Amino acid sequence: MIYAIADLHLSLGTDKPMDIFAGWSDYTKRLEANWKKLITDNDTVVVAGDISWAMKLNECYEDFSFINELPGKKLFLKGNHDYWWGTKKKIDEYLNENGFDSIKIIFNNAYAVEGKALCGTRGWISEPGGEKDAKVLAREVGRLEMSIAEAEKTGLEPVVFLHYPPVYDSVICDEILEVLKKHNIKHCYYGHLHGAFTHRHAVTGEYEGINFHLISCDYTGFFPVPVV
Repeated sequence: MIYAIADLHLSLGTDKPMDIFAGWSDYTKRLEANWKKLITDNDTVVVAGDISWAMKLNECYEDFSFINELPGKKLFLKGNHDYWWGTKKKIDEYLNENGFDSIKIIFNNAYAVEGKALCGTRGWISEPGGEKDAKVLAREVGRLEMSIAEAEKTGLEPVVFLHYPPVYDSVICDEILEVLKKHNIKHCYYGHLHGAFTHRHAVTGEYEGINFHLISCDYTGFFPVPVV
């Protein structure tokens, strides 16, 4: 089966505990226990960003070791707090050098898994701003287009994973949403949103023909969720 989760916010090798936030007590142990209840080595789990608080790739070892030892194959994509994220070449080399053989990344590419083509990117939230926002958004739109194009080459149904929500309450990232609509995407999974108040304003279910799924781990109860 295919599962998804986002926002692990691991800090096993850094001093950035999430336990200070409501609902996050012992979250690493809870995540591990829940994961092992559901996931087998035959399953694939997409981890949609905000994976590790490490600032540099070589500081990710303990967090990646923790994930690598969990059952299943894992596909990572970038979140806004994944400051360690670099080029695909550098990340692939780091994974290979350290024997993290259950982990791959989604970065301008796609993976055919159990009749689905898994693709995506970090995404972006449109806010009134300057040139930087426009440049970042344009880059993310391009990466999403490229990843979906790779998914479509497989002949399988593309399923999109983003870190940022394309739609939140009354805020819409039109550029990202239009890409999803243009490619007739039926399911989009995203994270980033935390806390009960924020979760209440999240868009879940069908919106303009797309089924949106919130997979932030505090929303899912620290369980990976099945991908439709």
